[in-house]
Amino acid sequence: MAEIKAPVFPESVADGTIVEWHVSEGDQVNRDDVLAEIETDKVVLEVVAPDNGVVTKIVKQVDDVVLSDEVIGEFEAGATASDAPAAKEDSAEAAPKQAADGGEPKQAAAPSDSEQDHKDQSPAVRKAAKESGVDPKAVEGSGRDGRVTKSDMASPKLKADASIKSDSGRPVAESVGERTEKRVPMTRLRKRVAERLLSVTQETAMLTTFNEVNMKPLMDMRAKYKDQFEKRHGTRLGFMSLFVKAATEALKRFPAVNASIDGDDIVYHGYYDIGVAVSSDRGLFVPVLRDTDRMSMADVEGGIRDFAGKARDGKLSLDDMTGGTFTITNGGVFGSLMSTPILNAPQTAILGMHAINERPMAVNGEVVILPMMYLALSYDHRMIDGKDAVQFLVTIKELVEDPTLLLLDL
Repeated sequence: MAEIKAPVFPESVADGTIVEWHVSEGDQVNRDDVLAEIETDKVVLEVVAPDNGVVTKIVKQVDDVVLSDEVIGEFEAGATASDAPAAKEDSAEAAPKQAADGGEPKQAAAPSDSEQDHKDQSPAVRKAAKESGVDPKAVEGSGRDGRVTKSDMASPKLKADASIKSDSGRPVAESVGERTEKRVPMTRLRKRVAERLLSVTQETAMLTTFNEVNMKPLMDMRAKYKDQFEKRHGTRLGFMSLFVKAATEALKRFPAVNASIDGDDIVYHGYYDIGVAVSSDRGLFVPVLRDTDRMSMADVEGGIRDFAGKARDGKLSLDDMTGGTFTITNGGVFGSLMSTPILNAPQTAILGMHAINERPMAVNGEVVILPMMYLALSYDHRMIDGKDAVQFLVTIKELVEDPTLLLLDL
């Protein structure tokens, strides 16, 4: 009999919470099948089957808190499902024996309504229910026979039935006339994000400086070479790769922006690990591109594409998001025109990209319509002087407006 253990958490993660078991006791699984998911303060981790066999016992249930490398279940390698139901056979033999002793044999209990509802729900629906805290029974289903689908859980239309409760015992849908409201518990990940953002605003001297960049040269370059780029490198040419390369060059020129504060010490990093914010159904994650000074634009585009896929599928690891000396976030993909991004502690600066809009600009005494983007740099004034922050942002602006400067190292 082998043990199923929680992953080994890094020092910065104290514990995790089991958010879902994908299997039940007695289920036969193959090597590397996902058995359970554990949510930590930073990421959701998967526990996979160590070998082909049968899950014989689940020790830790959903919502239980587990420690690093703690046993959460038991597993019998090489077994098959037909080997597992020994306990069921024993219980089946027990009924006739009880009758022989003069007692009435007990009939197997019929599944309860909640158990039947659970069986009728697909794994995707059950997973969405765990993530959102919304009981599928409270959602109006659009599927066959009124069944709830994954898309229903993504944008739930709640039934006005206050008798339906969440796992916490509180109603998830309360009727107020023709209107409804729902109450769902925050996920562990969302709580941690909230705590970190609040601590940053309270513990840093954060300021934001703005500038605007003419995106026409970059857009023209992309339109000219995007097909050749994709054919050669197997990935699409986007705007983010040039911003990453421009930020890397600016970090070389302004080392304070690439530094961090550790107590009373300033730590100057001799490498360039840039975090790129990506969005998913579970929230915002910041995986890190390592040594961006050694990466080509194709490497950057490929790395960002891989991170986006991992975030969408819940496959980002702690290693993907550990470290980072600078962060770039792009609210423009959602239509944001201007914002003040919050620092990703312990980093001391973050670059915010925004939507590209055509605006009338004065060029050589004439009014010209150009595609413009606002850039924002939030920085910790304890570490970075205003002069350096402004010049850092101007450097990025100049490099983006004239990409040849990067190629010529000017």
